Amino acid sequence: MQQSDRAGLLYALAGFALLSLGDAIVKGMAGLWPPTAMAATRYIIAAVALSAVLAAQQGRGALWPMPRAGLQWWRGAGVALSSVSMFTAVWLMPLAEATAISFTQPMMTALLAVPFLNERLRPAAIAATLLAFTGVIVVLRPNFAEIGLAALLPLLSALGMAVLMIANRAAAGAASALAMQTYIAITGTVILVLATAAGHLSGIDRFAMHWPEWHVVARCAAIAGSATLAHWLIYMGTMRAGAATVAPMTYGQLLAAVALGWVFYGEVPDAIAMLGAGIIVTAGLWLWYLGRRRVLPAPAVPTAGRSGKYLSADVEDQGAPTD
Repeated sequence: MQQSDRAGLLYALAGFALLSLGDAIVKGMAGLWPPTAMAATRYIIAAVALSAVLAAQQGRGALWPMPRAGLQWWRGAGVALSSVSMFTAVWLMPLAEATAISFTQPMMTALLAVPFLNERLRPAAIAATLLAFTGVIVVLRPNFAEIGLAALLPLLSALGMAVLMIANRAAAGAASALAMQTYIAITGTVILVLATAAGHLSGIDRFAMHWPEWHVVARCAAIAGSATLAHWLIYMGTMRAGAATVAPMTYGQLLAAVALGWVFYGEVPDAIAMLGAGIIVTAGLWLWYLGRRRVLPAPAVPTAGRSGKYLSADVEDQGAPTD
């Protein structure tokens, strides 16, 4: 293995592992503020920072109008759905289990690519999807008994990421990587602010807005900062070693989730849950391996969602997700 490949793998592994830190911070904020408000604050910070950098580098004209605006709003909707669902999920269930279930995103992406990108659903993708959802059933079984339908929230998060992936592929090349990062932060912010207002007006206690303690906003800023650093590390890894090479490093996020949940929240991994997680990871790696054999690596396409993945346009559905 070349030195650049080793460095790329380490960059990517550090980036994906860092993403679980944000989820661990969120888990410690359960009940302090609505999940919609936390997600909105995280993206407001990102939108302001990225907009300033984009305007400085490419001029204010790069901010508006957004190219292929419809797809940009779909990208924003994807990250908004994924963020709120995952923020809520980690409050209700073990961090490692929520993370494991969210790794069904590549299979969902493969399924959505059929109607939206006119791709052919290969038998291997069907088999990998069935295998992954077998793992999901194994992981979910005890959680259904405890929290009911809320146990499906990580699947909803994975669906949001799959929508983002499909929109990313459809909008590839519409603007620079920095601009695409900025657009998703802006559209995600608008959607999340509207979701926060709707949640407050719904009368549901969990979504009722109030003025937060200073440390809540500070922790939201820390989540935004850690996610930005993770995105940069993953990007550097992709540039040094190639998208297809670093894709399996995404599962470092699951290992980090297990460790953080164990150390900070006393969530000792359950053997059955880990078996289900192993099945999901196996399905994802299988899909990635088959996809890598089928195509040559293409230029990296940034995906600024929860996971912050940077995978090639042809194999990005083979990786796995969660920020």
